[in-house]
Amino acid sequence: MSEKSNKQLVAEAFDAWAAGTGGVFDLLAEDADWTIVGNSVASGTYPTRKAFLDAVIYPFNARMSSPLVPSVRALYADGDTVVALFDASATVRDGSRYDNTYAWFLTMRDQRIVSAVAFFDSVEFNDFWARVQPA
Repeated sequence: MSEKSNKQLVAEAFDAWAAGTGGVFDLLAEDADWTIVGNSVASGTYPTRKAFLDAVIYPFNARMSSPLVPSVRALYADGDTVVALFDASATVRDGSRYDNTYAWFLTMRDQRIVSAVAFFDSVEFNDFWARVQPA
């Protein structure tokens, strides 16, 4: 797939996420690995789509009272890699706001994300994760 096509595919997934009709995780291949860089409580490499969703995304969403909504600052494509720089925010179950900025490096193959490396504010994430229990 061309760079433009990969970038467009990711852009459409972010648009669907912002609209509440889908999202980037829908593009994950079953055997995709997802690495969270840094020192957050979720940092590490998850070897499959299921492992990542079960360990991070489902418990993350269970701490929210409204869906996380992304706002893309920029998308870049180079070969099979798409880089997404975006802000995301939501209302948390304790009534506070969760606001973070993310940079995701997504490796694409056959219209699927096969590998991802994610960066975000670990301090914000850790505070939220420890303070709010999942529903």
